[in-house]
Parts: sequence; C-alpha cells; structure tokens
Amino acid sequence: MTNPMTTKIIKSLHQKKYRQETKKFLVEGTKNVAELLRSDFKIDNVYITVDFKKNYGELLASRNDVRIQIVEAAELKAFGTLEHNDGALAIAIQKDYSVPKGDTGVILALDEIRDPGNLGTLIRIADWYGIKHIVCSASCVDWYNPKVVAASMGSFARVEGYYTDLPIYLRSKKVAKLGAFLDGSSVHTYQFPASGILVIGSESHGISKEVSKCITEKVTIPSFGGKAESLNAAVAGAIILDRWKGSIK
Repeated sequence: MTNPMTTKIIKSLHQKKYRQETKKFLVEGTKNVAELLRSDFKIDNVYITVDFKKNYGELLASRNDVRIQIVEAAELKAFGTLEHNDGALAIAIQKDYSVPKGDTGVILALDEIRDPGNLGTLIRIADWYGIKHIVCSASCVDWYNPKVVAASMGSFARVEGYYTDLPIYLRSKKVAKLGAFLDGSSVHTYQFPASGILVIGSESHGISKEVSKCITEKVTIPSFGGKAESLNAAVAGAIILDRWKGSIK
C-alpha cells in the first residue's frame, strides 16, 4: 500500500509545472514500464502488481538500481492517469536532449503540435521509421506529458525530443526542409532527397507563417475521396515518412 505522501508526489507529476520543477515524469502501463526498464533512463520508483512481477521478474532483477513496490491494480488506477492500468507505474528522471548534430538522414520537426496523443503517436512513428530525433517548436505539448508517454507505446525510450525556436533551427540547417501543405508536390511523384527535415504543422492551422518561410519544398498527400478537409497530423507524418524512407536506396 502506498503512503499518502507518495500518492501526492505521483499526482503532482500529472502537471507540467511539477514535472519541470522536479525533472521527473510518469510512465504507466505494462508495455511502457517494461520499455523504461530496458532503457538507460534513471528510475526513482516502480510500482507493480504481482502479475507484472511474475511476467517481468528477470527484467526487474536486471535493474537493481530501482526501488520496487508491490501494489494493487486499483491503486495504480487511483493515483495514475490511465483509465485502465493493471500492470505498473514508474517515476523516472527526465533527460535533457541536445540539438541533433549533423545533416544526414531524416529528422522530424513539429510545429505547434498541441495534442498529446498526436505527439505520442508521432514519436512512435519516428521510432518505426528509424528516426532518432524530433525537433519541436517551443509551443508543442510537453514531451513528458503522461498522455504523450502513454501514446508513444514505449518509443519515448528510443527517440530524442528537443525543444527550440523552430525558425532559427531550420534556418541554421543547409539541407532540404520539406513541409506538409495542401498545395505541394504529390508524395507519389516527388523525388525525395537522401537527407533532410520533414516539418509537420499543428492539427488546426498547419505550419505557421514563420516556419513556412523556412520551407524549401512543399509536399502534399493527394486526396482521392475529395471530401475530407485534412488528415490528422500523425497520419500525415506517417504517410510522408513512409514515402520518403521507402525512396532512399
């Protein structure tokens, strides 16, 4: 059984303010906590059910630097953020990622992505396509928001996120900077470069004016139905990355 102070600490990490002050964050659910344990993240505490211990005993034993406590599934639900969590919850230490170095490969840049589910899904998509770095505008949702971490399905442990003034970052790069627009070249015929940056804009307004000025190539995903107004940011990112990565020999 967790004590009231522990519950208070965990619940405080639901809020960005306390995550920033403490440099800690929550990881919830069986898959995400298992991925956390496999990573090189420093971990304060892990709260697990008996079933999690039974299924991941060897993994837990490999992290003898971590404090582990057995709790009931009802407790995980009570002090966590997930509607359903019958496995585990952990308090981990945030990493301070630095700006990606070098101009080779594909980097994903996000402009004003506010929805936690979209950012988490984009992290997962980047991981799928072997992209190690995501550069976020300062107005993007917090990388360590519990909903972002949950939606990443463990990919937060393998992809690095860096927050910066996006126009300044883009202007500093001498590579192709592709932006997703409605009036760009079709991704089905566009000749993707070997290296570059893909910029995905916000769910509501697309790529902002300042960031648009930095784009060197506009690309679009043609609509075959003609009635849907737009695509979800994460879906658009996945389609473009699939075409881009698939074109690199």
